[in-house]
Amino acid sequence: MTTPLLNIADDAGDGPVIILIHGIASSAATFKRLVPLLTDRYRCISIELLGFGDSPAPAHSTYTIEAHVAAIHHTIRSLHLTAPFVLVGHSLGSLLSARYAAVHPAHVSRLVLVSPPVYLSPTEMGDPRARWRLGAYMRAYEFMRENKEFTIGNVERIASLFQLNDVLEVSERNWTPFILSLQNCIESQTTVSDIASIRVPIDVIYGTLDQFLTPGTMSIIEQMRHVTTHRVELSDHLIRKRLAKAVAGVIN
Repeated sequence: MTTPLLNIADDAGDGPVIILIHGIASSAATFKRLVPLLTDRYRCISIELLGFGDSPAPAHSTYTIEAHVAAIHHTIRSLHLTAPFVLVGHSLGSLLSARYAAVHPAHVSRLVLVSPPVYLSPTEMGDPRARWRLGAYMRAYEFMRENKEFTIGNVERIASLFQLNDVLEVSERNWTPFILSLQNCIESQTTVSDIASIRVPIDVIYGTLDQFLTPGTMSIIEQMRHVTTHRVELSDHLIRKRLAKAVAGVIN
């Protein structure tokens, strides 16, 4: 099977290259507040994930982390870059970016993970409260996958209420990429071991109000010597103005 080329939604600015990978149920619009803060010093290239935005959604794809990373790698190779780049991932994009950096270490000079939903297996969580919270997330994800009409309807209402229509989409069009990416990349993941294996500097940036993070897992990541964590007060999971400024400040 041929690995598809992904849509390059934005390529702006001059200088060292930053590649940006958005999260699940989203598009390159995720970075609309961040990119303008970087293009005076960097060339920013936003790639849309397999099955999302304007990228192809192959009928045969299982949307595993391997499939996503293969498509990202194929697309980056098509750019013919001559030097390692900064890789920025948001949400699911941060999990895929960690795997990309682990598999292709010579390509990445620095890794920036924004709002990473990094989970261990509940059985690996020592803190009962963290274990309960993680179990609740897993049950909620399973419920979303198994209740299509409920999920699509509620996402549409939330997107409309908070004016997120350009950055949040779960619809008939991307339902299969959504549920398979959720199941195969977020619910089932090895991101902690991927991060541990990476040798370049890693910055993890997340909001104190992020509703998708588990403190137990974050504390494990924070103890790794090559990881620097940045907590942004009054920010949630999305890259709104405050979080965008924090990410730009870390990169710059």
